Amino acid sequence: MKNPYYVYIAANKNNTVIYTGMTNNIVRRMFEPKNKISLGFTSKYNINKLLYYEIFNLPQEAIQAEKKIKGWLRKKKIELVQTKNPD
Repeated sequence: MKNPYYVYIAANKNNTVIYTGMTNNIVRRMFEPKNKISLGFTSKYNINKLLYYEIFNLPQEAIQAEKKIKGWLRKKKIELVQTKNPD
């Protein structure tokens, strides 16, 4: 797969705040808030634990999936994470 795009759900240490996002570099995206490189929501709320991700070939597909997940209630997002990542 060339140049994949990722939709992900991440959380803070205690899973009290969750964040849904999209990126073309999941490693970099999780590195930034852990090391306080980029300022914003993820660094403000210490979002640094990856809970779930899905890979897409096209950015449009990833954006569409991100918007869909962002529209869900928290409970449905947690259910998605638990089905794919029960630990």
